[in-house]
Amino acid sequence: MCGIAGEFRFDDLKASPEAVASMLDVLEPRGPDGQGVYAHNNVCLGHRRLKIIDLSDCASQPMVDSLLGLSLVFNGAIYNYPELRKELQQKGYTFFSHSDTEVILKAYHAWGEKCVEHLQGMFAFGILERQSGRMFFARDRLGIKPLYYSRDNAKMRFASSLPALLQAGSVDTSIDPAALNFYMSFHSVVPAPYTIFRGIRKLPPATTMMVDPDGTSRQSTYWKPDYSRTDEELNRSEEEWIDAVHEQLLLSVKRRLVADVPVGVLLSGGLDSSLVVGLLSELGQKHLNTFSVGFEDVAEEEGNEFRYSDIIAERYATLHHKIFVDHRELQANLSDCIRAMSEPMVSHDVIGFYLLSREVSKHVKVVQSGQGADEVFAGYHWYPPMMDASVDQAFDTYSNVFFDRDFDDYRKAIAPSHVETDYASAFVRGHFDMPGADKPIDKALRLDSTIMLVDDPVKRVDNMTMAWGLEARVPFLDHELVELAAKIPARWKVREGGKYVLKEVGRRIIPHEVIDRPKGYFPVPALKYLEGEYLDMAREILSHERARERGIFNRDYVDMLFNAPKEHITPLRGSKLWQITLLEYWLQQQGL
Repeated sequence: MCGIAGEFRFDDLKASPEAVASMLDVLEPRGPDGQGVYAHNNVCLGHRRLKIIDLSDCASQPMVDSLLGLSLVFNGAIYNYPELRKELQQKGYTFFSHSDTEVILKAYHAWGEKCVEHLQGMFAFGILERQSGRMFFARDRLGIKPLYYSRDNAKMRFASSLPALLQAGSVDTSIDPAALNFYMSFHSVVPAPYTIFRGIRKLPPATTMMVDPDGTSRQSTYWKPDYSRTDEELNRSEEEWIDAVHEQLLLSVKRRLVADVPVGVLLSGGLDSSLVVGLLSELGQKHLNTFSVGFEDVAEEEGNEFRYSDIIAERYATLHHKIFVDHRELQANLSDCIRAMSEPMVSHDVIGFYLLSREVSKHVKVVQSGQGADEVFAGYHWYPPMMDASVDQAFDTYSNVFFDRDFDDYRKAIAPSHVETDYASAFVRGHFDMPGADKPIDKALRLDSTIMLVDDPVKRVDNMTMAWGLEARVPFLDHELVELAAKIPARWKVREGGKYVLKEVGRRIIPHEVIDRPKGYFPVPALKYLEGEYLDMAREILSHERARERGIFNRDYVDMLFNAPKEHITPLRGSKLWQITLLEYWLQQQGL
């Protein structure tokens, strides 16, 4: 797990080590254990290292294989690297390290662009071919690891975070109207390739990109889940599906133990993270480090779920760490948390992950997390209505629950100069129309697991853990488990409030109190019910000179929100005032 950066020039100039060094400065928290730079003519590659697999210097990056004529920078973890290493050795390859990094290099030489189909894990990497001068980029199937880039006629720069590209300079930072519409409408989800800036893009998940020395590039999608089902799959019994999920989930958790350092668990006390702890116990793991975070109650809304995480910690005798955050700690760290975001993230729990990760990083370098189970196994409340919707009703049924505002409200909120069209609605309608998911419920699950999940919960976990040099692994996003879940008929997922199959796996392993409890979230009530000093903070941010100069929001709309912030809550129970405050706050924290 690391941070990568680079510059690839298309003109006759040499790549700038200074620009790459400036990006690496921003990426230092992602890789506090070491730094490396490789520069050759029109290419400069940079890397910040977090030592997880092969702790020796032999695994340092950028990794250059002179014999094969390849150089690599890589962020992530390849869980099947021992098996791939043996396979490649049988093909005649020799290795100078014991790292997953070198396995990627050899795999690319052996299989070319199709190497990604052999990789089981999370990854974003760039490979330079010495002979052709081309660069090959790839991102994992579920977009767990990020890859941002900017380009013009003379050069391309890439990095593991958007702020790193800002630090290097010469980027068009004007607001992208499409991204703004996504942010304000699609519950702050801005799908690839968009970012909030016109001049910065991100490589989509499950995508490779080949860039030629003259700047010509092409992208290719190498994976997508298939929600169509054979007659045999439609007729499988409930017990068969439960067995299959149990077996695959056990394998997924086991894969994510591959490390040369201890692996802990982020334990919220919900079904998903509790299942991870239970499965690790099945695998014989003892004395696991587990971690939970809680906040002060606000407006009679409880700010912690310690009573549930305590049940699991006691049952499995984990080394449990409970972190309580009072409002002073939250406020003192909020600006640093927002500065650590690669993109604006409106979810209230971001600060929770940030402060939790700070404490966790004092004990371990790697944790497993329950992120992704709701999207893959249908745990959210908007899925049951999709079961009853017709194909013609699919978009309206989904958008009425998930969208923060319709286009009419969007036009009231945003200054006319930033309004173009309803990009978010067009995108979701287009995604729903793609082949491979015929039923409305499957359309929603596919959208959420390949788009929403990537650019909200997964990005949140990556950014906040890596802000403290902590690697988060997400077993529910094992691509083989996602493929299996896609094949399960929706009735076995949505039944009894959602995640039925997963709950039934849980009944074999963990205490029923954790399974049958009301669904919980990572609650940070102070940012949901803006009042007192948090309301004053929002007023200060949105009245700042920079905010007035940007002129993104209509003043009348902002005043309306301030007059009654608790009355303007989105269908997903988020604050509309916090949403616009967060965007402006993030822009200011990036120095813009």
